Amino acid sequence: MHPERSEPVVVPHTDLAADLLRAIIESFVLREGTDYGEEEFTLDQKVERVIRQLERGEARIVFDPDTESVNIAPGRQRPRDC
Repeated sequence: MHPERSEPVVVPHTDLAADLLRAIIESFVLREGTDYGEEEFTLDQKVERVIRQLERGEARIVFDPDTESVNIAPGRQRPRDC
């Protein structure tokens, strides 16, 4: 028998205080390990890119109540698939 899982919750980035939003994004970009090619980007540049993606709906913040964790996922993807 599998324990019941809670549905992940999409958290609008506009509902978060600026310092909390930045902390979530910094945590994400520091663990994401993306190779940006030959050009290096600063942490501030990476954070700004994610903010723009959130504003355009290309990314969204998802809270998983079971793991009590927050992630940033593609905006067009359902939360369960994150």
